[in-house]
Amino acid sequence: MAKPELNNDMPFTAINYRFLVIGLAIVTIGFILMSGGGNGDPNEFDAAELFSTRRITVAPIVVVVGYIFVAFAILKKTGANEAGK
Repeated sequence: MAKPELNNDMPFTAINYRFLVIGLAIVTIGFILMSGGGNGDPNEFDAAELFSTRRITVAPIVVVVGYIFVAFAILKKTGANEAGK
């Protein structure tokens, strides 16, 4: 009885891993943009710093773009891992 041919190809290639690392870096940058805004004095509230455009608008958009990039990295098929090969 002949042994079945084993497919030892990895589902991710180096390109997929690069895209994944880039996407995770973008997500990290987005969370860094969201951080801060605290004040050392509990009796003082700085609404302009806490609710800035960077924290409310830009940072969540950067995070979503990063997650989309990560999803693309996971779903991308390269020449070595296409179906049928």
